[in-house]
Amino acid sequence: MAHAYVDRGNQLICQDPKKMAILSVWMGVEAHQFDLVTLKLSWELAIKPLFGMTMDASVMKENKAKLAKVLDVYAAQLAQSKYLGGECFTLANMHHLPNTQIPMGTQAKKLFDSRPT
Repeated sequence: MAHAYVDRGNQLICQDPKKMAILSVWMGVEAHQFDLVTLKLSWELAIKPLFGMTMDASVMKENKAKLAKVLDVYAAQLAQSKYLGGECFTLANMHHLPNTQIPMGTQAKKLFDSRPT
């Protein structure tokens, strides 16, 4: 959608290939580092309790540690730019929204809140 309607609304992608490469890196980090970890935490901390299932403490511990490392990388990047891909909100940021919502309603929220905004 962002490519098809690049001339409308917010510029979620970059026309400059070097800037687009940076966005692609952050979208890859989301897909391969952030997404899997937040899905596992969401399952353990939010979904399992809804069905009366027992949470796996070792899975939670492992994935909280992994998420903390990813969030540390994000914090370092965000200390240098307003958004992950630079100075404007892009697809790199949007890709994180779906898998942020559920963890923010659980004890994993502390991992996000403990970092600078």
